[in-house]
Amino acid sequence: MIGPSGSGKSTMLNMLGTLDNPYSGEIIIDGINLGNEKDLSDFRRDTLGFIFQLHNLLPNLSVQENVEIPLVRTKLSEKEKEKRALTYRSFEAVGLLDKKDNKPNKLSGGQRQRVAIARALVNNPSIILADEPTGSLDSKTGEMVLDILKNMHEEYNVTLIIVTHDNDVAKLAERTITIKDGQIIEDKYN
Repeated sequence: MIGPSGSGKSTMLNMLGTLDNPYSGEIIIDGINLGNEKDLSDFRRDTLGFIFQLHNLLPNLSVQENVEIPLVRTKLSEKEKEKRALTYRSFEAVGLLDKKDNKPNKLSGGQRQRVAIARALVNNPSIILADEPTGSLDSKTGEMVLDILKNMHEEYNVTLIIVTHDNDVAKLAERTITIKDGQIIEDKYN
């Protein structure tokens, strides 16, 4: 999804991620009408991964503990070995296994964004929602982050929904939805 600041991109992403509710209409993902569900925590945990624009890493936790947050309420929390395997796989996907014991404030902005990607990947989601994943990064680090996302899409068959205002990022997508003033003004396959 692409559009200028204030166009409704992040609001749409939050509705897809069940963080906000629409005032009208329906959101149906994989046959589930999100408005009809009373408890969406299982859907979020089993289906969605989030990459927030500002990382949302907890400063008092290690990088590893931040990545494991989505696993806290899963059945895997009792199976430490499986949990570690998922965490390490996520770290390897973003190239940060050597930083797992660091606190977020000891990492660069690009490394923090890669930790956010590892956290989004750790629960094997089928959909990852990314809000301006390269917005606060320099161009070289932004390209690296986009390569990681592209590899996740190809290797793990993850659907990526990326919100951006950057035309170069939007050109990489298979489909581009342009939003302006809360309305879809264009929907095209690239």
